Amino acid sequence: MMQAENRDKLGILGGMGPQATQVLYQWILDRTDADSDQEHVPAVILSDTLMPDRTEAILSGNTDGVRSRLIEDAKLLESCGCGCIAIPCNTSHYFWDDIQASVDIPVLHMPRMAVEVLKAQGAKKTAILATDGTISAGVFHRELAAAGIEAWAPPADIQKTVMSIIYDEIKAGEKGSRSKFARIDRAIREAGCDSAVLGCTELSVYRGNHGLPEMYCDAMEVLAERCISFFGRKLKRV
Repeated sequence: MMQAENRDKLGILGGMGPQATQVLYQWILDRTDADSDQEHVPAVILSDTLMPDRTEAILSGNTDGVRSRLIEDAKLLESCGCGCIAIPCNTSHYFWDDIQASVDIPVLHMPRMAVEVLKAQGAKKTAILATDGTISAGVFHRELAAAGIEAWAPPADIQKTVMSIIYDEIKAGEKGSRSKFARIDRAIREAGCDSAVLGCTELSVYRGNHGLPEMYCDAMEVLAERCISFFGRKLKRV
């Protein structure tokens, strides 16, 4: 495939999960101050639903399959003329260094950008709501530490509830349990956190379904806005 010269397209490396990919693109549309089709960001969406589970790969140590497939997909998007790549899956950012090294266009780092927002907001102690893989790999812990923000990961029983919302509900096409999330929210506040990051895009889907207080920083919302800004479009607050 020939390398495209006109890099005016956003590449979305999605399918992890597909509903989160759909929500990201919808949020990009909703948050772009556009009066016509032509004022929106052109996009190439690759929904690679056959991507192996990232958490399973990280926890088992069998990461080669995920890494190679992410790199292959990133190269495909680059060959389609994309100017940057957005990946609506926080856990996959464990492989970010390898993905970025494989292409000559920017791969937006969603967790890092979310932490930049938290720092700007003056966060001191942030709860990380994410998959076991993301927490085990320290994806957000590293970014928060670099920003001088204390990280709080849920204890085992609360983390189990987080994973249940992600895998048993949102990935299964359900809306997500308010009662389960209420237990998570209570634990966050009791731990003295002044903020929390939605570090899994399925939790972004949950927020889209139910809404959450302002103390929750949605990493995928940050990503959506950075995608718009990257291509010089104006943001519309929603």
